[in-house]
Amino acid sequence: MNEEATAEVIREIQQLKRERRAVILAHNYQRAEIQEIADHRGDSLGLARLAASTEADVIVFCGVFFMAETADILSPEKVTLLPDLDAGCPLADTVRAEDLRRLREEYPGVPVVTYVNSSAEVKAESDYCCTSGNAVEVVRAVPSERIIFTPDRNLGDYVRRATGKEIIAWDGCCPVHDRITAREIEDLLEKHPRAVFVAHPECREEVLRLAHEVASTEGIYRFASRTKAREVIVGSEEGMLFRLRRENPDKTFIFPPGGALCPNMKLVTLKKVLRSLRELEPRVKVPEATRVRALRAVERMVSLG
Repeated sequence: MNEEATAEVIREIQQLKRERRAVILAHNYQRAEIQEIADHRGDSLGLARLAASTEADVIVFCGVFFMAETADILSPEKVTLLPDLDAGCPLADTVRAEDLRRLREEYPGVPVVTYVNSSAEVKAESDYCCTSGNAVEVVRAVPSERIIFTPDRNLGDYVRRATGKEIIAWDGCCPVHDRITAREIEDLLEKHPRAVFVAHPECREEVLRLAHEVASTEGIYRFASRTKAREVIVGSEEGMLFRLRRENPDKTFIFPPGGALCPNMKLVTLKKVLRSLRELEPRVKVPEATRVRALRAVERMVSLG
């Protein structure tokens, strides 16, 4: 679209948002123009909880499918829209509810901690949920020395090293974070000797060992704001650059040269947001029995503090 057409689409989005009493949420990995029009930007669970606290009747979740599910789990009385139903998550897709049930049979009595980057059905089969930011805290607080952790093996391995507990990790990963290599980071640190490196815990262990800080997406933003370094190497998805630059205009942010881009996160466009507001489609609705059980796992996470 040219600038004039883009401006018209944005104008229509803002008008329909008011008419529908809608809130637009954009995950940190979304296109810059989507983050620009969003009412709130952040990580998946944080946005879903924020939406639940608003008076909006409609949630437009610019992210991937499991994120819209999480919004519906927390706000079943609202209409939750996902502008593109093809926006899935390869990490969430690695495990199904039946997989987790079989794993429970193999390890009877072992509690299950599931990363929020998972389907509603998998959350419903879990004892606790966690985020990348609180995974270590949650696992430490669970009263068991053995934990089934799903679906991200890299995050599970990071939790194992941090807690000392036995982690039975599901063999899934985020392709974006898993493809970042130690060699790429070593080369960047050599080229930018004054830079600091902050990495998401979905990265491989050999990458995390090079990091000055390991942090969730929101933790990366906080680290970038407080570090005195003028150059920051970021081991995460390049969509983060929008907020990083906005919040730290005096700093330079460097991403791995291999291209840390999630194609699913880039499926949402301004035109699709407009269409979803016009048609109030596509809707994401979690079956009530699944929603209640998944909500229990999220609430148990919160109860652990």
